[in-house]
Amino acid sequence: MAVAIVGTLQACGDINQDHLASNFGRGYDPSRGYGLAMHGLLPKLRRDPACWRHESAALFGGSGSFGNGSAMRVAPLGAYFADDLETLIGQAERSAVVTHSHSEAVAGAVAIAVAAALATTEGAATPPRDFLNQILARVPRSAVRDGILRAIELGSEATVHQAVRILGNGTKVSAPDTVPFCLWAASRHLSDFEEAMWTTVSALGDRDTTCAIVGGIVALSAGIESIPKAWLECREPLPPCHPKAQSPEPAA
Repeated sequence: MAVAIVGTLQACGDINQDHLASNFGRGYDPSRGYGLAMHGLLPKLRRDPACWRHESAALFGGSGSFGNGSAMRVAPLGAYFADDLETLIGQAERSAVVTHSHSEAVAGAVAIAVAAALATTEGAATPPRDFLNQILARVPRSAVRDGILRAIELGSEATVHQAVRILGNGTKVSAPDTVPFCLWAASRHLSDFEEAMWTTVSALGDRDTTCAIVGGIVALSAGIESIPKAWLECREPLPPCHPKAQSPEPAA
């Protein structure tokens, strides 16, 4: 789904929501570990991308999803708009609501997008507390924001076990249970991709998502040279970005 965001940025220069919905639908693979709601929504986006306007908001009895998927995929957007945080925040919101319209999912996407932007512009030298405080200042009131504040209070010297107990590890597959821990883990290892991944995976929980989030941030600060060569050689080939996907006309 991060690749789908990249494709939309290549084609449109920003988050055209219908284009993004089309990319999400085209890239849907039922064998992947999506949440149950996404297995219902994404095939609908493949058939009719514009249906996100009502189908996303209708999830979970009309509250919308506050799952961690909106944060999982957003790091490329943070890199793309790294020099304009105000624009980035709006773009992160637009990227989230295509599938995750709940305010907590939006807050999670904003938090990770801002973290990715800061990793891009400030690199690995930012102290963990400063890094988290800069993110906190830009996240709307939410349980996600409350969790980031707890991560700041926890400090960088806490153990992973302590962090999981206080912040969560994605077991609930929600943005509030995932994003604060990921930011805490990333802030500790902005210069070391491998150590960031081992720290994150040792927390257990929703490890594919937490590692995607932390990896997306830390790769931008530590650089590709920080990724072990053996890992790069073993990775799955990237799917196409679909940059030429046709954007359906907005619904009346």
